[in-house]
Amino acid sequence: MLGLEGRTAAVVGAASGIGRAIAIAFAENGAFVACADLDRAGVAETASMIEAVGGRAEASVVDVRRSADVDTMLDKVAAEHGRLDVAVGTPGINIRKPLVEYTDAEFEAVTDVNLRGGFHVLRGAGRIMSAQGHGSIIVISSISSRVVEPGQVIYAGTKAALAQMVRVLAAELGPCGVRVNAIAPGPVETALTEPIRASKAWAGAYAEKVALGRWARPAEIAGPAVFLASDAATYVTGEVLFADGGWVDLDAQFADEAAVGTD
Repeated sequence: MLGLEGRTAAVVGAASGIGRAIAIAFAENGAFVACADLDRAGVAETASMIEAVGGRAEASVVDVRRSADVDTMLDKVAAEHGRLDVAVGTPGINIRKPLVEYTDAEFEAVTDVNLRGGFHVLRGAGRIMSAQGHGSIIVISSISSRVVEPGQVIYAGTKAALAQMVRVLAAELGPCGVRVNAIAPGPVETALTEPIRASKAWAGAYAEKVALGRWARPAEIAGPAVFLASDAATYVTGEVLFADGGWVDLDAQFADEAAVGTD
């Protein structure tokens, strides 16, 4: 049920991190993967990594902020392969600072990638898939859509908005046979989190919030994406799948061993 043989998938944001891990995982499970990113060298490297182990992939340069870029790439994939079974949008940026210190340019930079970019993937894939009568769309939200952390106002707002967009679009496209879901990772070892991981204390504080006691590897977010793309999830839509090591649901855990098992 988890196999993706014969599927055509597009991964926007495939040059590194979670996007690269998802592209590789899709290929490992049998899909042809159209890898897209603004980073020309990075996305070409991802496609080469897939092809080096016998997978099938192609690379293209796409600016997720530009609707024409996203639409052209998705339309091309669907036209050349006769279908678009899966579309994934992963790009995201963050500028950590209090809201009252944000400039207009900084607000626009974060929302243009996270929110506008996510919208472009959702809309572009939704148009193709609703017409063909099937498909799975996946975008990357975050635990920040639920948890509160100072300095994350704009980033958290975009990720919460994506989560709600997924729910509403799932209702709109459900009658067309199209599923729409999001993955909400916790702390993941990517380029986006390098400033945090550079501080031993800061990185440790994040790890301590996770029930598993550690940061995730990008490949650990790819597993949920394979599930949502596959026939194992044919009755799953409108969901935000938290792949956070237990952070959100166990946020109030109490670690006093003396209290465990007492009345």
